[in-house]
Amino acid sequence: MFTSIAGRSVVVTGASKGIGRGIALRFARAGCKVFVISRNLYEAEKIAAEIVTSGGIARAYAADISKKLEAEAMAVAAVEVFGGIDILCSNAGIYPSARLGVMTETDFDLVIGTNLKGSFLSVSACLPAMKAAGKGRIILTSSITGPITGYPGWSHYGASKAGQLGFMRTAAIELAPFNITVNAVMPGNVFTEGLRDMGPEYIGKMEASVPMRRLGTVDDVANAALFFASDEAAYITGQGMVIDGGQTLPESLAALEEMSPG
Repeated sequence: MFTSIAGRSVVVTGASKGIGRGIALRFARAGCKVFVISRNLYEAEKIAAEIVTSGGIARAYAADISKKLEAEAMAVAAVEVFGGIDILCSNAGIYPSARLGVMTETDFDLVIGTNLKGSFLSVSACLPAMKAAGKGRIILTSSITGPITGYPGWSHYGASKAGQLGFMRTAAIELAPFNITVNAVMPGNVFTEGLRDMGPEYIGKMEASVPMRRLGTVDDVANAALFFASDEAAYITGQGMVIDGGQTLPESLAALEEMSPG
């Protein structure tokens, strides 16, 4: 059904765990050459080795994408290794909790610097290679938190994720003449490594807030990113795709209580 994207090079930031790991593995299964980025080289190497062991092509690289020089060096390395950059999955993000009144300026700057500024720096660094190729796909990992919903302790995180969408819309306009699209995936509650230690009661409460009665998987998000990277999505830009199992749809808890399979 879809044109193959096998052989294309993809840079995935924040790829050592969670959704980033899922995106890296999914693009590898689609035949892409994956540049696995993490601040920790050892963690990046583990994911790259996992891809290679499964028959894919991957290389690991350590970079803190909140720093301009490191983001630029990352892009240069990707071009040297794979000959270009066809796709950027700007996924790196952090989500420490801190409520207002306790949150410090340092707390706020760290989250904004990684999640929002990091997206800007990653996109800026990869632009020369995409412009040289005359095409490109940029996929940001945003969230429902911030653009649609809120959660106590995550005002800085929500601001960063809403900011990504504002950045995306103007970036999409500016980059359209270069045949570069910019879109975002917006996950709801997704089951990742970080949830395993929270226990079944906590997970059950999260599942109860989702009409589909399950948490999302990393593949649910990765498949959406893969679509945005496809030739079939060439006329889609500046858009956010919500992947939340309907989590943001109920107007109240009563709506969920009224659900019936009959």
